[in-house]
Amino acid sequence: MKKIYLDNGASTMVDPKVCKVMEPYFEDCYGNASSSHECGVDAHRALLLARESVARSIGAREEGIVFTSGGTESNNMALKGLFWKEVEKGSGRNHIVTTKIEHACIVNTCKWLETQGCKVTYLDVDEEGFVSAEELKSVIRPETFVVSIIHGNNEIGTVQDLDVLGKVCREAGVLFHTDACQSFTKVPINVRRLPVDLMTLNSHKIHGPKGVGALWLRKGVEITPLIHGGGHEMGLRGGTENVAGLVGFAEACKRGRKNKLKGLIRMRNYFIDEVLERVSGSKLNGPRDEDGMKRLCNNINITFPVNGEMLGGYLNADGVCTSKGSACSNNGHSVSPILKAIGRTEEDAANSIRFTISRFTEQKDLDIAIEVVVKSVEKVG
Repeated sequence: MKKIYLDNGASTMVDPKVCKVMEPYFEDCYGNASSSHECGVDAHRALLLARESVARSIGAREEGIVFTSGGTESNNMALKGLFWKEVEKGSGRNHIVTTKIEHACIVNTCKWLETQGCKVTYLDVDEEGFVSAEELKSVIRPETFVVSIIHGNNEIGTVQDLDVLGKVCREAGVLFHTDACQSFTKVPINVRRLPVDLMTLNSHKIHGPKGVGALWLRKGVEITPLIHGGGHEMGLRGGTENVAGLVGFAEACKRGRKNKLKGLIRMRNYFIDEVLERVSGSKLNGPRDEDGMKRLCNNINITFPVNGEMLGGYLNADGVCTSKGSACSNNGHSVSPILKAIGRTEEDAANSIRFTISRFTEQKDLDIAIEVVVKSVEKVG
């Protein structure tokens, strides 16, 4: 039985060409990038080139890129680091604005910060998952130091308009952070043109290795480090850099810039249309979209008229790998707060399945998966 992997929103296969460029940094160039001997100098050079490549992928300056262990650390670094900096300065600014559809690592970071004296406003979204610029404007207050809004939602694929939301923040004199882990390489991003101040990126959602990510900070943005050590990463993140992983991350960025987005959008829409037509009572979660500007080009989230847990089990048994929500949220069988935020009932949310494709997904795989979905719904029903 062939495995059809449609859970690329959770993690992606590492591109074989990414694996190839990483190999020398395990076998030959394995020095510490902070060492002064030849092996260390070679590793340091690789680190500089990786930083330059990741920066170029979002139109940034390389000195603005701080390498981390992934999106979760980057998001924690952004919000906790900004809060502690405000505390150090004695500014009295202790208010964060975020949304009800953030990744769990933002939500849980905010909840923890509330125990430290931080105040948090969680914005509602509309039935497609979009944030209202007017509502955002209305909740910013003098104590607000940052607004954090996810760019491409990890469950329902909604892509926020960073230009519009960022301008609201600029006008209010508030920093704007966005979690771009899901949108990175799937939506055009250029921080020289966007009114964004901090951006979270990671590697394993773009066919790079796991355990590697970055936080981009616009020049002049100050944070207090989470991890103290030997002054690595411009003094913002202590610890020996994972050179092999970062070389792989950089190569994944290069290859990600060559993504054939129109092909992904076509396959995504084909899958949605076929399933909605052939499975009576099914409905799409998140926006319909033709050009990839409102919905991530690889994201499909559908509510089915049958038990979602059983349906997911049948799909898995027939070799189709999917998700009932975010694999990054280890919350057992609890109902997705993101689906509840867009107005889905608990039953609908529990019966929803996420399918996420990648540039390695083939049309014939989708055709097989659609047949399996249709037959599995009949079995459960």
